Amino acid sequence: MSNKKFKTNIKCSACVAKVAPALDETFGAGNWAVDLQHPDRLLAVPDTADLTIVAEALAKTGYQAVEELVNR
Repeated sequence: MSNKKFKTNIKCSACVAKVAPALDETFGAGNWAVDLQHPDRLLAVPDTADLTIVAEALAKTGYQAVEELVNR
C-alpha cells in the first residue's frame, strides 16, 4: 500500500480499537495501520488522504493527527 504517515496521540491497542470504526468508515478496513512501536505512533493511510481528512476521522473518537510526516 502506498501511504502517507501521520504523527498521532494514539497510545495503545485499546486506543487503536477505539479509532478503528472511524478509520474503517473513512479509509476502509485494511487500508490503514497504526505503528505503536514508533515513538510518534504513526498512522499510515492511503496516499490520497490529507491531514484534514485524517484529523476529522480521528476527532470523532477524541484523538488527533498532529502532523503529516514526509519521507519517514
